[in-house]
Amino acid sequence: MSLEQIKASSGLLRGSIGEELDDGGDQFAKDTTQLLKFHGIYQQDDRDVRRERGRLGLGKDFSCMVRASIPGGALTGEQYLVMDRLADAVGNGTLRITTRQGLQYHFVRKGDLRGLVRALNDELVTTLAACGDVARNVMGCPAPLRDRVSAQVTASAIELGRHLRPQTQAYWQLWVDGERAASLVAEDGDGTDEPLYGPTYLPRKFKVGFAFPGDNCVDAYTHDIGIVPSVAGGEVVGYTLIVGGGLGMSHNKPSTYPRLGDPVGVVAPRDLIATVKAVIGIQRDHGDREDRKHARMKYLVAEWGIDAFRTELERRLGWPLARPGPLAWPHTSDHLGWHGQGDGRAFLGLAIPSGRIQDNGAGYRSAIREAVEQFGSNVRLTPRQDLLLTDVAEADRSGVEELVRAHGVPLAERLAPSVRAAMACPALPTCGLALTEAERVMPVLIEGFQAELEQLGLGDEAIHLRMAGCPNGCSRPYSTEIGIVGRGKNHYNVFLGGDAHGTRLNTPFADRVAFNELLDVLRPVLTFYRVERLSGERFGDFCARIGPEVLRIRGQEMPQPVAG
Repeated sequence: MSLEQIKASSGLLRGSIGEELDDGGDQFAKDTTQLLKFHGIYQQDDRDVRRERGRLGLGKDFSCMVRASIPGGALTGEQYLVMDRLADAVGNGTLRITTRQGLQYHFVRKGDLRGLVRALNDELVTTLAACGDVARNVMGCPAPLRDRVSAQVTASAIELGRHLRPQTQAYWQLWVDGERAASLVAEDGDGTDEPLYGPTYLPRKFKVGFAFPGDNCVDAYTHDIGIVPSVAGGEVVGYTLIVGGGLGMSHNKPSTYPRLGDPVGVVAPRDLIATVKAVIGIQRDHGDREDRKHARMKYLVAEWGIDAFRTELERRLGWPLARPGPLAWPHTSDHLGWHGQGDGRAFLGLAIPSGRIQDNGAGYRSAIREAVEQFGSNVRLTPRQDLLLTDVAEADRSGVEELVRAHGVPLAERLAPSVRAAMACPALPTCGLALTEAERVMPVLIEGFQAELEQLGLGDEAIHLRMAGCPNGCSRPYSTEIGIVGRGKNHYNVFLGGDAHGTRLNTPFADRVAFNELLDVLRPVLTFYRVERLSGERFGDFCARIGPEVLRIRGQEMPQPVAG
């Protein structure tokens, strides 16, 4: 069956999930794996051992990735500690922060799924709609500032997330005790149908994120809907909606491409939920259900044009949208280091390499757990896969810092700017879509990249580099200064010229570059940048101004530094 048929005949996402959970096997049927995604679960296999197991006549080593949906990345300390303990009980001893502010467990066996999902929901953390053809985790700026605007934006993100989760009772019947948690899902129906999504849900995944005024840490233009507050008198008075963003593409399919969204209008806070639902309704009714690679809303907006899209949205709403004004992003932040919250407390942002919370070399996992246990910290996950220890009393700041240092975790100010900005997706060995490595080779790449910068006298430049194991671009490599995207086994495409605020896409620069040649490709461009940049010009802005053709030619003409 096609995925559309699977969804339509699933009984609102039930399928045969319950029966297969009880059958004693180690894997799910193919059709069931598609439904499991709506429950926050991907069936995967360990690709590191696939060939050897095949040689021995064994089947694939199946396990699951389980993703928790955490609006705005906000967790209480108690919730985080439960999630940390579960990493040992049912996972591989690590937690993986995602670029959508969720947390993932890897290598979860089929027999452990019910216990894991139930334990998470007991703490009011759910996996429902963390994956699948629905609106996924609603993102928000993680900085826990105690002003009215920050609190209102965070509350709006959480509330919108409640209203966008599916209404089906299947999730609660399969994983919990049958009782839907009102704090997690709004009572927009009785669970017997899907008033927002319909029986076949959306054509593809749908992403929503709230930026903070002036701070685009969530990459608002890369979402299906980016939401940007307007502020007056210390209150949110409206939201600018940006529609039609998305980054996934296919290397060999020109009809697929990354796209940044367009501002479509401004809505009053009271109208936000209704307007977002209306946008989702347009995608539900008009998105491409024949070709999943062409099914994201970005293609609909691109092909209709923003004016036609706005006209249809206004027709559904029954009122005209206020036209959006210009948006400015003067201070996009990674939120790392110490920051005051405005309530006498502070938060400490820790850079987590590729978002993997583990004790491997430095004791990231132990440091975070002990800080929560000893100092009562709460936790925020960031869109850049980092973690904030929040609500730290001023008297405890030195104690938290001493604990972090004792576990060998570097504070942000000790990291080179490009190292602290680097991002990579998980890729191999678990992701079934990965063409090559990302997270596991990023430490080697970023160390070599920083060494090149140091040799060129650019060591203090915050040049943003992101790496993905396939063109789906989960690490958002197309909206940054340097994007490294898996092309095939051990080969990558290089993209240059995005910006640090996520307001410009980069462009292709080099194709099918072997991993051990990536720095050779970048070195001439960095040299050219050092010699001919304008005063204060960032690397991405320089590459966009010069253009890829001239970068290739002039870069090769630059005398290269001699090692040593």
